[in-house]
Amino acid sequence: MHIHVPAGAVPKDGPSAGVTMATAIASLVRGLPVASDIGMTGEITLTGQVLPIGGLREKSLAAQRAGLKRVVFPRENEPDLEELPPETREAMQFIPADTIEDVFAAAFDGKRRSRSRHDQPAEKLAASSSQTAASAEQRSKNSRLPRNTKV
Repeated sequence: MHIHVPAGAVPKDGPSAGVTMATAIASLVRGLPVASDIGMTGEITLTGQVLPIGGLREKSLAAQRAGLKRVVFPRENEPDLEELPPETREAMQFIPADTIEDVFAAAFDGKRRSRSRHDQPAEKLAASSSQTAASAEQRSKNSRLPRNTKV
């Protein structure tokens, strides 16, 4: 799987979301939830290397305000931790990462596989599927334009 984020993206929506996107996809594929107390930042290469980012101080302070206890960040940004207020450094755990495997180790920290759709009772699955189909049909009806409408 390859996800490309074009260079023309909004400047603040930079590549530093790479490890977060990769972790979200890994969570879906593995059927494992990401730890709820963790934030992460870092650019990722196609080979899984975690590259440095800008704004670690601001991102860490935002994570603290959001109630997170741990932040995964690129190891090359370790000197940036000195910019953080001492109370932030003491209140939070900062986990440096060199590779996506380091990120996954922190994000999934020993979590067991969650219950998959295949493990659910048949009646619950059927109800879920019919609700999904009904909402998809409604969205489809709402998105249709009259034939003579120019876009």
